[in-house]
Amino acid sequence: MSNPGQHTRKKSTAVVRQNSTQTGKSSALTAGKSVKTNQRLEPAHHGKIDIDKVWQHFHKTREEQHRNSLMEHYRYLVRYTAERLHSKLPEKVELDDLVSAGNFGLMDAIDAYDPSRGVKFETYCSPRIRGSILDELRSMDWVPRLVRARAHQLSRAKQSLEAYLGRRPSKEELAEELDMDIEEFARLQQDADAVGMVSLNSQYGDEEGEKDVREIDIIRDKKSEDPTIEAQKRDLKDLLTKGLTRAERLIVVLYYYEEMTMKEIGATLDLSESRVSQMHSSILARLKAQVNSRKREFSA
Repeated sequence: MSNPGQHTRKKSTAVVRQNSTQTGKSSALTAGKSVKTNQRLEPAHHGKIDIDKVWQHFHKTREEQHRNSLMEHYRYLVRYTAERLHSKLPEKVELDDLVSAGNFGLMDAIDAYDPSRGVKFETYCSPRIRGSILDELRSMDWVPRLVRARAHQLSRAKQSLEAYLGRRPSKEELAEELDMDIEEFARLQQDADAVGMVSLNSQYGDEEGEKDVREIDIIRDKKSEDPTIEAQKRDLKDLLTKGLTRAERLIVVLYYYEEMTMKEIGATLDLSESRVSQMHSSILARLKAQVNSRKREFSA
């Protein structure tokens, strides 16, 4: 006969083995996730390399091959820095341009790095990469740094005086605030105005639907006539001259549109000046009556 205690021990052993198997699987899954997480955080490698040995060989030989290996290993720092700066810049600035500029900073940092100082390379090279990108951005800006600094100085003075006075300050008040005479302030304002200049070929907005719209496309042409106003003038002219004879219509057009005098109109139509004046008065009376009868239509 089988002992009930033996059955209990076998069952407990089976449960322990099952739990151990499940725990092992869970540990393997957890380890797998940890490895994947670490792979995301660490730089990508094309094959495993001993970066310390690469540094040693590079400092001994200064060979291009070792420099390229270091560039490949630390390029993620360039991408990271460029993306952070690009998020604060206008969309017209290309990310690839920032990455290219950052690569030069990384190259300079590799050449100048001295491991004997006890500073990690990542800590050492990050300011150099950032500085290289900022230098590239400054070279892309056509306004000198001194001019931008003067423009910021004027802007701060305006804001300070507006908050104090509760209104827009005058030129004299701004000059006094900046401790300048009027001539020096005029030069400062001229430099500040140059900062606000934009290229007409630049993109108008950062929205998705405005990518093909340039600044030049939205500038109002003050020399050209508004087509809506021109159409309204033409309709009004047709309305007012409707029902007039040819001579009466010519008098209205020549007097009000061509701005000719009564004498000149009479010479054109082979009429006396007094006859033109008489016809003009008659036309005005008829037009006034016509307009009064259609006031509701005009008000609508």
